[in-house]
Amino acid sequence: MKTIVICGATATGKSDLAVSLAKEIGAEIVNADSMQIYKGMDIGTAKLSPDERGGITHHLLDVLNVTQDATVAWYQELARAAVADIHSRGNDAIIVGGTGLYIKSILDDLNFPDTDAAIRQKLTEEAKEFGIVQLFQRLEQLDPAAAAAIDRQNERRVIRALEVIEITGKPFTANLPREDSSLYPDALQFGLVMDRTELGTRVEARVDQMWQKGFVAEVDRLIEDGITRATTARRALGYAQIIAMRNGEITESVAIEETKRATRQYVRRQETWFSRDARINWISPVQPRLETVLNKINSSSS
Repeated sequence: MKTIVICGATATGKSDLAVSLAKEIGAEIVNADSMQIYKGMDIGTAKLSPDERGGITHHLLDVLNVTQDATVAWYQELARAAVADIHSRGNDAIIVGGTGLYIKSILDDLNFPDTDAAIRQKLTEEAKEFGIVQLFQRLEQLDPAAAAAIDRQNERRVIRALEVIEITGKPFTANLPREDSSLYPDALQFGLVMDRTELGTRVEARVDQMWQKGFVAEVDRLIEDGITRATTARRALGYAQIIAMRNGEITESVAIEETKRATRQYVRRQETWFSRDARINWISPVQPRLETVLNKINSSSS
């Protein structure tokens, strides 16, 4: 049974391609988007509706409440179990999403050390005293590759990277899964790439469409469900900006523009992350996507 990955930056069309491919080869889909695992986070994550899923079974969508926090280890266990279950029933598995670490956690060995409460507490106190930007600048000096892939405002991930560096004495990226230790060495990985200007236009249009579809009302419901008490979900793109708007910190027009800006920054981090994996077969916009993937799958089987 095959394991196929469809990855790439936000707004490149991964979900639609995965559904089309699944219909062609009789596969099931495993979500690898770190925010689509949350119930109720639909519009802002561009989660496919049940109708848009075309009858294809999707795994790891809507599995947590917004007040719950996910870890890579938690995701790895569930995602690998889902892939094994799909294969056990004679079906191919398509892993689709833009969260690079989630995809790597399925395919490759993780070598992250356990947390160290004392080190984490020290870093947390430093973040409160000096600000997360100063800690991020330290990360840039110690591990530029990690800094390029992490949002400087994501306090949780910045602290975790610095914690791993302090525990191991090695760069955070040295602890990332090794490509030569893949659990699925025959996995076929496809990355969707797009011209930066065109992708920026798509991102802006997508954000505008989210607002038109009722994004603010969605966040209002999630605020009632406790998203502001969460560590992870409340920082999601768009959600954080609308929460700030509801708190009176910014206007709605600023929330829209900040969501667009933050999404463009996230796209660049995704591109940086995926560009480091030589196993990915990149598909350009001028190539017929479905046909290109099918041809590669068929040639690998022959």
